[in-house]
Amino acid sequence: MAPGPAAPENCVFCEIAAGRAPAYKVYEDDQTVAFLDLFPITRGHLLVIPRRHGARLTDFGPEDQAALVRTLEKMCRRAERLTSDYNVGMNAGARAGQIVFHLHFHLIPRYDAGNPFQPSRRTRLTDEQAEAVVAELSAA
Repeated sequence: MAPGPAAPENCVFCEIAAGRAPAYKVYEDDQTVAFLDLFPITRGHLLVIPRRHGARLTDFGPEDQAALVRTLEKMCRRAERLTSDYNVGMNAGARAGQIVFHLHFHLIPRYDAGNPFQPSRRTRLTDEQAEAVVAELSAA
């Protein structure tokens, strides 16, 4: 892995990737990590990140991008254990809705006809909910 942009000291996703911050991890390998969003839009809402810091897809070369897409594809297959329908999205920049400036893809299982991009109140994931979903999605 080539070095990427320097990680800011307060990047929560860098801390999760390094194992220094808690997360409900579903998958991890040498280059990527997938974990549950703490404020999920739907049950099983995952974030897929590179271990290396960079805010945008364009901060990474083809090898790193390929590793991220391979993990995203694995997580899509696992999400199909919950439902056959899901959204995959990425926000690049503040005006696009990016809040954590570490590249991440959202994988959002869809259970009804609601619009996942329409603002709505999201509630915090409970430990019990997280543990149940992690158990469903973690097995290979």
